[in-house]
Amino acid sequence: MKKLDKLILKAFLGPFAATFFITLVVLVLQFFWLWIDDFVGKGLSPGIILEFIGFQAATLVPLALPLAVLLASLMTFGNLGETYELVAVKASGISLLRFMRPLFFFVLAICGVAFYFGNSVIPITQLKSRTMLSDIVWAKPAFDIKEGVFYDKISGLAIKIGKKENDSIIHDIIIYEQAGGLQDNFVLASDGIMTVSPDKRFLEFNLKNGWRYSERAAQNGPGTEFIRLGFKEYKKSLDLIAFQFKSTSDSAEKANFRVMSMPQLAKVIDSMNRTHARVGGRIRKEAFGGSGIGRWQDTSWASVPAATAAIDMAKLIPDSVKTVVNDRVVGRIGTVRSINEAIANQLESDQREKIRYEIEWHRKISLSLACLVLFLIGAPLGSIIRRGGIGNSLISSIAFFMLFYFIANTGEKFAKEGSWTAFSGMWLATFVLTPIGILLTWKAIHDSQLFNREYYYRLFRKLRRKKAQ
Repeated sequence: MKKLDKLILKAFLGPFAATFFITLVVLVLQFFWLWIDDFVGKGLSPGIILEFIGFQAATLVPLALPLAVLLASLMTFGNLGETYELVAVKASGISLLRFMRPLFFFVLAICGVAFYFGNSVIPITQLKSRTMLSDIVWAKPAFDIKEGVFYDKISGLAIKIGKKENDSIIHDIIIYEQAGGLQDNFVLASDGIMTVSPDKRFLEFNLKNGWRYSERAAQNGPGTEFIRLGFKEYKKSLDLIAFQFKSTSDSAEKANFRVMSMPQLAKVIDSMNRTHARVGGRIRKEAFGGSGIGRWQDTSWASVPAATAAIDMAKLIPDSVKTVVNDRVVGRIGTVRSINEAIANQLESDQREKIRYEIEWHRKISLSLACLVLFLIGAPLGSIIRRGGIGNSLISSIAFFMLFYFIANTGEKFAKEGSWTAFSGMWLATFVLTPIGILLTWKAIHDSQLFNREYYYRLFRKLRRKKAQ
């Protein structure tokens, strides 16, 4: 490795490490911002929270790498251009492509890392994080009960509190209990106190000044009896052991396409294709199997016009049984139509599901190569702008990354709707941005004045002179 290669790698590694760490932290914080209401007050231990953060951070690595590569390449080449190091390199007879070569191979290695995470690490971390997130969301703490909203996560109960003071003094309480069948109970109270028992096992309601309404089967005869009971004090306890955080088995999420590697996705897609290939035989079996029509099928029927065939069949049927035959034919046609519609709906649903697996298969490759595509944009763009620092680089990188993200989401949306194939939708951003990267590289090699304000000022003055002449 030559000194020039070491120079460019050393200049790139620092900004890349910093931008990758910052990007990853921002993405993780964005995730927690979306789910913060479901994390607060769950009584989770620091170990569980750190474990979940680790799983989620590993899941976001392939998304953070392209943005980090884009921002780091912009900063690196912008700094080298601002300090005239790029000018010195070009003056010594070294082309920009030769100068970019060590970073090109380094970014290829980053693409390999991103692919490894997407294909091998993320299926595991997604499985773990999705399972933990489901457990955390459904954990039921005492003060998760909000004002004016029915809390229905407790099986057989719905609790509504009009107002809370310091998470303990409560007012306008409604507790609905479903005991099964018609035996439903209501408890209404004007105020009370909600506390957790000293051993943190029970959530206790000490209610005052209210009524209890209950319904039960009548003792004498059919029907039910409605009972109203007034009280000045009423105590109800809920066992919190069943509401604490529990670790669910990973097998509950194994069927999700997001937790599969490429070989697993390919196996599922192949299985779906074989199932679709057997649809014709399924229709013949289910739609025509019970009618006896199947054994009369003949290739010669295709050469006979439908109207002629119907007239010939009508001549063979006696008038005395035509009504019965017509009724049976209409009924059988309705049955066949219903079966065919059910099979068609199932086939359409399976097709949509298959598209999701195909999209995920292509995502693992396209998102990995996005690092290289964005590098081909960031490196020449930085050498053209010749402005270092985080400010200009951050604005430019966010603009191009948002463009990449918008195009990728648009293509994925069309693929999910079935308007495009999964290949076209998931590779749309690559097909659009790669020519832009090649154009910027060509401009940078030829010392383009694309972002030079003085160039446009001189061009404007020249045009004004020609117009004046």
